[in-house]
Amino acid sequence: MGSRLLDLPGPHYSFLGLPPSVEILKSARAVILPVPYEGTTTFKTGTREGPRAILAASRELELFDEETATEAYRFGIATLGELEVTVSSPREMIERVRLAGESILEAGKIPVLLGGEHLLSFGMIEAVSTRFPDVTVLHLDAHADLREEYQGSRYSNACVMHLAAQHVRLVQAGIRAITREEVEFIGEKQIPCFYAYQLHQSPNLWQEIPRLLGPRVYVSIDLDAFDPGIMPAVGTPEPGGLGWYEVLGLLRDVAERSEIIGFDVMELSPIPQMVAPDLLAARLVYKLLTYIFMDNESPPC
Repeated sequence: MGSRLLDLPGPHYSFLGLPPSVEILKSARAVILPVPYEGTTTFKTGTREGPRAILAASRELELFDEETATEAYRFGIATLGELEVTVSSPREMIERVRLAGESILEAGKIPVLLGGEHLLSFGMIEAVSTRFPDVTVLHLDAHADLREEYQGSRYSNACVMHLAAQHVRLVQAGIRAITREEVEFIGEKQIPCFYAYQLHQSPNLWQEIPRLLGPRVYVSIDLDAFDPGIMPAVGTPEPGGLGWYEVLGLLRDVAERSEIIGFDVMELSPIPQMVAPDLLAARLVYKLLTYIFMDNESPPC
């Protein structure tokens, strides 16, 4: 990895509080990239504080996973220092994420992006799709994010999956806030879209989602996909969201059927004195890493 990416955080802001070192970075299977940026948020702000809140909460997690009887940290999880933020333009931030993602992938690591606003995911999707042209993006979100432009800009949270759709196949789940134009775009692009109400009414649909994915998958999670009863700390907490065990079941099924080559967890907007959402986000990161690693060869340590 390039020297620019060897900026390691202190242990307080590394995932799980693991001691940071260049040696750990070199041997790690997964590399976490925190990006504390919000530039196009239009409702509730605070996502720039999300990555640090997730990393701080992760120090309170138990390392043993009772579901799989494994300890994912043994496969190596390294955390980079926060990516430097620029306020010059959202497009410049996308480019910075893309370059960082390319470096992580070139080193043979699984990139894990922590946001920050969801627009940043496009930079990582660009990097992943360049290296793996057959990748499918599984997008979990309350919003379709398929607008061609929003408030006069193509580079907005509301446009991130419209941008991604020019590069990758999309499968969406959890959607419950959408425009007529986005519905028309879904039809034109033939994007499989599982609305939240459909998943609640017909639980068997959860099993259909993994079957629509290709051999390689990138998972992009806006935390507002979850119901605000368990995840209120987001910019736009839409009612009627997804449940914790429903999402975990989906992610485990995806990991068993496909190779997850990277993922992101975005849009945490921490609420002072309310730590449960921060812990949910941190646990989600660790659970998904657990599912990715569980069928691999024995860990190096």
